[in-house]
Amino acid sequence: MKPIYSKAQLGYMKAKTQFEKQAVIMEKKIEEARKVQEVSQEVMEGLVQSTGFHDAYNSLVLAENELIEWSHTTMKHEKTYRENRQPIDDMYLRLNSDPNMRAQIIDLAMKIR
Repeated sequence: MKPIYSKAQLGYMKAKTQFEKQAVIMEKKIEEARKVQEVSQEVMEGLVQSTGFHDAYNSLVLAENELIEWSHTTMKHEKTYRENRQPIDDMYLRLNSDPNMRAQIIDLAMKIR
């Protein structure tokens, strides 16, 4: 049976796919640029803008934030959350200061059905 995803999960999957596509395009452009010049910060900034990588990154961050917010709201209705409220809330408090925690929360949020 096909899994049913929430709007936040679908938005995250779409943004992640687009980001990955733009990353591949950017890598190719960097390789091409290296053949003809040194890739300075200025050149890199130009490539980030011209390939759409910057926009894809911003969209991904917004989708991640929406997914995290949705997961925290959705989780509050679960018995497991009520029994472990403090540790779970602590996880969410650390998500902006700990990239690993953010990644874990995103992975967990994608498993919510």
